[in-house]
Amino acid sequence: MDIEQFFETMPFADLLGVEVTEAEDGHAEGRVEMREELSWNSEKQMAHGGVTFTLADTVGGAALVSLVDQPVPTIDMRIDYLNAGTGDLRAVADVIRLGGDIGVVDVDVYTEDDERAAQIRGVYKTG
Repeated sequence: MDIEQFFETMPFADLLGVEVTEAEDGHAEGRVEMREELSWNSEKQMAHGGVTFTLADTVGGAALVSLVDQPVPTIDMRIDYLNAGTGDLRAVADVIRLGGDIGVVDVDVYTEDDERAAQIRGVYKTG
């Protein structure tokens, strides 16, 4: 499966502009370019929490797909928002457990100033 192509054709991720830039050996990275439509604040561009969540979910899934070579539906995600998501956002994901039925991924989302905006743990169906 061509992982980058698979995620590029995901309509919702495409709508938000989520881009998976790397996905290999249980590790994935991605980004989203901030723009006015993705902001919750009309005076300053600050990513809506749903944008941060979608970026993390997409990149977390890509990390697992790089190991199982099939789509992995999300079962559960926990997100802790740590800082305002200002500027372009970057996500880094690593698989921490791969089981026959369930996979667990940790994802960190960073602002363009390299501050951690969110810490996420995602659980996905792998089998």
